[in-house]
Amino acid sequence: MLKKIISILAVAVLSVTVSANVFAASITVQKGDTLWALSRANNTSVENIQKLNKLTSDLIHPGDILTVAPETRYTVVKGDTLWDIAMDHDVTVSQLMDWNKLYSDLIHPGLNLVIFEGVKDTTISLNETPAQPAAETKAESAPAVEAPAPTQAESAPAVEAAAPAPAEAAPAAEAAAPSGKEIIVEATAYTASCEGCSGITATGIDLLSNPNQKVISVDPSVIPLGSKVYVEGYGEAIAGDTGGAIKGNKIDIFIPSKQDAINFGRQQVKVTILD
Repeated sequence: MLKKIISILAVAVLSVTVSANVFAASITVQKGDTLWALSRANNTSVENIQKLNKLTSDLIHPGDILTVAPETRYTVVKGDTLWDIAMDHDVTVSQLMDWNKLYSDLIHPGLNLVIFEGVKDTTISLNETPAQPAAETKAESAPAVEAPAPTQAESAPAVEAAAPAPAEAAPAAEAAAPSGKEIIVEATAYTASCEGCSGITATGIDLLSNPNQKVISVDPSVIPLGSKVYVEGYGEAIAGDTGGAIKGNKIDIFIPSKQDAINFGRQQVKVTILD
């Protein structure tokens, strides 16, 4: 009897261990399935299934393969970057931006992020660098160019083998990019959508027509007007504007959204003058 009890306990402990390590799973849609029924059966929500599988409606078909995963929440604290958060949760920066409808890698304390842990993104290396979106695009496209060369049977290992290469090169690229004079500045943010704002910078950039343009306002005696800079947490930008309150080691970062500009507050950041 004692042996039976011990065996039962061992099975129970094993079951708990296995379930604790299960995160994402794939399910195949069967005839009669609905997103609502699948969400109930997998202890998630219809919205989460749609978000994970990039569904634009609740229409599914038998044979569809869907990914399901439990949702966790993370509140951004001072000093966080999307890169750090992605690495801590074993996901990618692209996934975080996609799940949370972020249009840049700029985040602020208090932001609540949705994270689906254990969901692998096979289209991009986990070691992407958030400050250089161009490098991420190359990481995604490189395997696609190399894959057609071998036979179809050989292509899968080739993609897996190629993935570590961008991961090893990423730190080197990040170190090499900001290779100019570095200064620490006090940064605030501004927007062009205010009442009475023309949206035209001191160098003639139309921010209303080009809301995705990365521009900072500077003191030309500290950072030459028109120079290219690299701003920590913001990326490459143009020193394309000036401001009456921007004197000395201060910059004003252009952010299209007025609320995001307000939420940015006042931060100490490192600026590298590239040219």
